[in-house]
Amino acid sequence: MSVIPVRHAECVTEQQTPVRITRTRLADGRALTYYDDREPYASGAATRVLHDARELSPGQVRPMMRLDVLTGEWVIFAPHRMQRTYLPATGRCPLCPSRDGAATEIPAEDYDVVVFDNRFPSLRPQLDLTGPVSALVDGDPLWPQQPATGRCELVCFTSEHGCSFAGLTPSRAATVIKAWADRTAALSRVDGVRQVFCFENRGVEMGVTLHHPHGQIYAFPFVPPRTERLLARAAAHRDSTGCDLLSDVLAAELRAERRVVHRGAAWTAYVPAAARWPVEVHLVPHRVVPDFAALNSAERCELATLYPALLRRVDAFFADQGDPGPVPYVAGWHQAPIGPDRDLARLHLQLFSVRRAAGKLKYLAGSESGVGVWLNDTTPERIAHRLRELR
Repeated sequence: MSVIPVRHAECVTEQQTPVRITRTRLADGRALTYYDDREPYASGAATRVLHDARELSPGQVRPMMRLDVLTGEWVIFAPHRMQRTYLPATGRCPLCPSRDGAATEIPAEDYDVVVFDNRFPSLRPQLDLTGPVSALVDGDPLWPQQPATGRCELVCFTSEHGCSFAGLTPSRAATVIKAWADRTAALSRVDGVRQVFCFENRGVEMGVTLHHPHGQIYAFPFVPPRTERLLARAAAHRDSTGCDLLSDVLAAELRAERRVVHRGAAWTAYVPAAARWPVEVHLVPHRVVPDFAALNSAERCELATLYPALLRRVDAFFADQGDPGPVPYVAGWHQAPIGPDRDLARLHLQLFSVRRAAGKLKYLAGSESGVGVWLNDTTPERIAHRLRELR
């Protein structure tokens, strides 16, 4: 079996490479946090420029959510997002460092990793919302509604505009993982938050509106539909077998081996037996952990090398068809919900792409978008074989 080599010499523990965390506020009151891993900032010998000199007023956005009575799912309405920045030129990128005559969302001339509140959020903290909200649409009990509370944060992986997560060094990837863990722990303590979801959309085909390498963190006030279905399946599996569903899935994939892309000391990457997308791979820690905050230093170390290497393989997926990448993808880190049934879920990555061949995209067919019956034009075994053969 071909595996992704893990270069342990490049893995650096948090004790060997300290990360300095500096919290500040932007001009409109939004929170911003620097995660510095380079000197002279990591040791505190120097401090990032923290003052945001822009004239910004606090946003008065009021995202709402209404319950779809036909599915039992919440739908979020955030019309202010129609005004968000859309594919600006490189010189006007709001995620690059600030410079003379060009103040951006990051008030520093350089940075390592930054997390800050989205200027155009789908979810807002309860304290930011003012005024009464009707609990019912049109006063009809058939349609409950409420403010869409929670948090939406951006995570900038690097100050280099032309870079990508696949191009990060293990040390920088470890800093991003630390930021994910830090924000997961903090957001999980916020009243009303039910699940923290860290993810990256890459490529305009996946809806990206800013090319700068970045991801997002959503703190949901409800358990999202995919997680609800997973919890229901996991509960039924435990009732019938006494075992943990996701652990049994990992064990079964390791036994079969055909769909395993990499088996490391602490993590395994595999293509799920019922993969829905033309490119899809899951990455799971061997130890049952609920979220990033629960990972130990060895698990974070291995992930910091393995994850960028896995992304590089994804980028090369269609190279034999004359398409060298980059491949558009969604990389979603599913974490256990906060509250009841937390023990039924565990941290895992689901990465997928809508590209089905060089220059071709998978568009959802009527059966998929209409009634949720998925059709895959390839097989999980072929996907895994392709990912294994890449170097």
